[in-house]
Amino acid sequence: MSRTPIVARTLPALRRALDTLRARKATVALVPTMGALHEGHLSLVRQAKRRASKVVVSIFVNPTQFAPNEDFGSYPRTWKADLAKLAAENVDLVWGPDAKTMYPPGFASKILTEGPALAGLEDRFRPHFFGGVTTVVGKLFTQVRPDIAIFGEKDFQQLRVVTQMARDLDLGVKVIGIATSRERDGLARSSRNVYLSDEERRAAPALYRSLKETAGRLRDGDKIKAALAGGAKLITAAGFELDYLEARHAETLAPIRSVADGPVRLLVAARIGTTRLIDNIAV
Repeated sequence: MSRTPIVARTLPALRRALDTLRARKATVALVPTMGALHEGHLSLVRQAKRRASKVVVSIFVNPTQFAPNEDFGSYPRTWKADLAKLAAENVDLVWGPDAKTMYPPGFASKILTEGPALAGLEDRFRPHFFGGVTTVVGKLFTQVRPDIAIFGEKDFQQLRVVTQMARDLDLGVKVIGIATSRERDGLARSSRNVYLSDEERRAAPALYRSLKETAGRLRDGDKIKAALAGGAKLITAAGFELDYLEARHAETLAPIRSVADGPVRLLVAARIGTTRLIDNIAV
């Protein structure tokens, strides 16, 4: 039977709720989200429940990680539906601050990271992005003080950046990456999938298929340049405009010369219509 989670919208309410959760020395897992929850998010919640006795889900559409030409204003916001889904999963606490709570008047600090944040992947196309992500995630970690934090591997560069930040700043949080949740046809689940037209949705699984084919070619001994060229051809033939398709070291995201330099991760970002999708797989 589901139960309604505690909902905190202010910092004092959050602190009171967390004190209650920790009264019996409970372990706390945080699942950070921007709402518009789908099955991928709920799979993260279920993984969190396996790893901790109490689960906190944050819902905050973070304005600082959107550029002026991006979709902050139109990003889907489904608060009531999100709460119903989290109640069905027996989440203990939902942290739903507004922008003024997260960034009050006079706010003037930012967490900037290097290493995987400057890998030449998402940062090349969205140079504003990781400064916004690390600042808001750093705040969430200090506000909630979780024992563990659960992130999906779909945003793989983000996972590496957040992991590095938590380690470098001694935030006391173990960051855990969970395998990408996919539709039956292989498309990575994303809140932005709702932007796809019917025709675009039918074409979108080509992104994952190209990753699998490229990974297979690399495992069979193809050179990286040739395998990536073949994958890029498949992606553009499906109607995508390719931002990047890269083979990188899975831990550092540094460029590699061969599979022997691995472990290897393939990462892709491409646009179809007005929607930009990202994905990645291990080789």
